[in-house]
Amino acid sequence: MKNFKTFMSESGINTSHQDLAIDKNTNMGVFSDPTVIKKLNAWVGSIAGNYVLPEDAIHNLRSSLAKIGLSFDQVPSIVEDSGSFELPLTLFGGRFGKLPETPYDEFASDDGISQQVEGGLTLVIGYEMNEDNSCRLSANIK
Repeated sequence: MKNFKTFMSESGINTSHQDLAIDKNTNMGVFSDPTVIKKLNAWVGSIAGNYVLPEDAIHNLRSSLAKIGLSFDQVPSIVEDSGSFELPLTLFGGRFGKLPETPYDEFASDDGISQQVEGGLTLVIGYEMNEDNSCRLSANIK
């Protein structure tokens, strides 16, 4: 009589949870890969939507991006009926320290992304107030 583990291995179904959670074709830490940015934009776009308070959406966006090590600075206050603003992203708070090419009397300090993508990444948040005083948000990483 076969046990369950033998049955699953013969059927060809992958039972490793780690293998199911990781896309082996894409390294999500390489921000220079266009497919990574496309997947991040799909994820960020799904977080943005209709909210009564835009601060709630920005809080959700900040906490979701923090799970993968991305962060952004303080958001300007939303006082107009519509508009957009750009916020530079940092990876794990940025880099600070010595690199092989850094002179002995200086330190390297950057956002942690600029070495992969020239100029780094920017979170663009657009907003529009609706008639019912809710706010429609759109978010995109460029």
